[in-house]
Amino acid sequence: MKTAYIEHIGIAVENLDKAIEFYTNLLGTECYKIEEVEDQKVKTAFFMVGQTKIELLASTDPEGPVGRFLSRKGEGIHHIAFAVDDIAERLVDAAASGINLIDTRPRKGADGLNIAFLHPGSTGGVLIELCEPQK
Repeated sequence: MKTAYIEHIGIAVENLDKAIEFYTNLLGTECYKIEEVEDQKVKTAFFMVGQTKIELLASTDPEGPVGRFLSRKGEGIHHIAFAVDDIAERLVDAAASGINLIDTRPRKGADGLNIAFLHPGSTGGVLIELCEPQK
């Protein structure tokens, strides 16, 4: 599977406002976008660092994916996202190589991206997201 670059690193946080303040000071740059993704039960905030984004993820529902992550593991790195061309084809490639998929088809994500996740049980314990700009 060919990836173009690291699109973003997702970090689960308990308090989005505090995390935005922290990362603004740490990175020396402003958050450029805050967005809620209702079907994923998450509110996101984005920072640009070179070509890579930092995505802060705050749960809007304790039963959502990020809410469950926070209750099990606490704050920290949630996933790493790679930019790919033809995300649907990359999912076919991943499945054919024996990788378990969380998403068998791309879905709408935050920041104008189509996304799909690969199961961490097949990726050495790392939740991997594939991303492609929405067309």
